[in-house]
Amino acid sequence: MQNRVAVIGLGYVGLPLAVESAKSGYEVRGIDVSRERVQSINSGNSLIEDILSSDIATILENNRLKASGNFIDIIGSSIIIICVPTPLLINNKPDLSFVESAAKSIAPYLTSGVLVILESTVEPSTTRDYLAPLLEHGSGLSRNDFHIAFSPERIDPLNKRWNIRNTPKVVSGLTPKAREIAVDFYKRFVDTIIECESLEVAETAKLLENSFRLINISFINEISMFCQRLGIDINAVISAAATKPYGFMPFYPSIGIGGHCIPVDPLYLANKAREIGAPTKMIDLADQINQEMPGYFIGRAEEKLGRLKNKRVLVIGVSYKPNVADVRESPVEALIAGLRQKGAQVVWHDDLVKEWNGEKSVGLTGDFDLAILATPHDYLDLTKLGNVPMLNTRGST
Repeated sequence: MQNRVAVIGLGYVGLPLAVESAKSGYEVRGIDVSRERVQSINSGNSLIEDILSSDIATILENNRLKASGNFIDIIGSSIIIICVPTPLLINNKPDLSFVESAAKSIAPYLTSGVLVILESTVEPSTTRDYLAPLLEHGSGLSRNDFHIAFSPERIDPLNKRWNIRNTPKVVSGLTPKAREIAVDFYKRFVDTIIECESLEVAETAKLLENSFRLINISFINEISMFCQRLGIDINAVISAAATKPYGFMPFYPSIGIGGHCIPVDPLYLANKAREIGAPTKMIDLADQINQEMPGYFIGRAEEKLGRLKNKRVLVIGVSYKPNVADVRESPVEALIAGLRQKGAQVVWHDDLVKEWNGEKSVGLTGDFDLAILATPHDYLDLTKLGNVPMLNTRGST
């Protein structure tokens, strides 16, 4: 029992964690509601760009990993880690339905002494006031009988420099003992552990990280609009500013921010702020700018073509960042919808995503009135477009 770990959710956060845990010597039970994902992992195939299928195959051979769709398989685990999505509801309120479902599914198998770690991003006090009661109620145990910790995920898909091992890990616990057990677990495969004095400090730290990024990316997008009007290259401006060795960090323009973190986490912080009467003007404005970016590029497209009605437009790259197939919160969806509202005939190309919203990727050809480069994957050969006019959302003039 002391060497078995259960990971709930085998997506972009859970699968890398499961693999690293297994590599460090733990026997891992991975639980996921997706039958396709479970079958893929048990067959030695990775559905995530960061994880090699060969790594999964190796730990399967060593009986260090088993994926399952049945929560009964967490029995015997001393540590249970929740790595499920925490998206937004339509009204931009936190959607904790996945956390709730995971907690209710775990609770019947919870036993004394087990540590439950939440890695999903949540509002401050969620671990203490929401997760803990769910586990208590479902298990019939007191929170003094088991341990609860919060350690926010820090996963950046396809980042070649920073990975689970060398990215500092923030760890907190409902009690000092819970934090101690969590630290002992993570230090098996993470180089640097940052211990926080409370669950709320760790929860808020995660929200601060991505609110910082939202605000700065939205700001650089405004500067990009300024540079476009001025007729200078925003990327040249950023490169020059980045030579300052202190007080500056480069951020880069885009069509808007997507993914499961940056466009979502700040709104968790803003929602909590409204509850307690604290201001979040910077976050609110940054979110507004981010939401308006697709509309800005629709306007740029109109400037290039005069009008969009019946124009053939190719949108290149629909995932939220280069070289991944993840389309969660992708701003390209709003771009395509807006172009079509203007009467444009829009198709898209993305050989990583392949199928999305009931449509399929088309080829790169010269048979268009305009191409909009939304997500610049490395594999793209834009020479195939011939003389098609290009609108680059990444700031090039």
